[in-house]
Amino acid sequence: MAPPSSDQTADAAAGAISKVLVVIAMQTEALPLVAKFQLVEAPTEESIFPKGAPWTRFHGDYKGLHIDLVWPGKDPLLGVDSVGTVSAALVTYASIQLLKPDLIINAGTAGGFKARGAGIGDVYLASDVAFHDRRIPIPVFDSYGIGARKTFATPNIVKGLNLKVGKLSTGDSLDMSPHDESAILSNDATVKDMEGAAVAYVAEMFSTPAIFVKAVTDIVDGEKPTAEEFLQNLISVTMALDKAVTEVVDFISGKCICDL
Repeated sequence: MAPPSSDQTADAAAGAISKVLVVIAMQTEALPLVAKFQLVEAPTEESIFPKGAPWTRFHGDYKGLHIDLVWPGKDPLLGVDSVGTVSAALVTYASIQLLKPDLIINAGTAGGFKARGAGIGDVYLASDVAFHDRRIPIPVFDSYGIGARKTFATPNIVKGLNLKVGKLSTGDSLDMSPHDESAILSNDATVKDMEGAAVAYVAEMFSTPAIFVKAVTDIVDGEKPTAEEFLQNLISVTMALDKAVTEVVDFISGKCICDL
């Protein structure tokens, strides 16, 4: 392999963003972005991932950036999207190791809390992430279970795109048990999802900046059943999500990581 050019070396030293990894949980959320960025799917026989992993990668170049979009694929037995923290953590780990991104964007839909001002179709940039279903009632282990951490700060994106900002709470259930509700309130969360804090944990482990763009499909503290409202709004809210992610990527293009 040829050594990097002097321009590439200078860009790296300056922290210029050239490789973006988009981690997304559902095919419905992923495909509009694949089309927008004109990404191509890596053939199964040419997959960079371990044999047997159902993970799917789309890749291509867009406005000076190389974009890899990965999603955990379909469950081999049940044929549904492999949602949740385990799949998200695994595909994020493998992608960081193999693709060496400069920045991760975890994009997806989420539940929102009207008590915190969230409405259907609102798009949030998460300022903090935490888990709400890892209950370990032992000193210090309790804090480990919650896993609260700040996300990579992007004040210029927030200002430039006028995005809403809120805390994100993550768990492996679509609904909300009383225990989950108590933990989410303790986390001071505006939105809840099933992947974000797991992606943040892995990204922090390998010192990779990560940002979280979440669009509200359902009102958790509303009157409609969560699953019904989620399915009802998934397609339309995905359009809002894709618009926001595109605006974020457009903003990132040509910038240094320190300019976000």
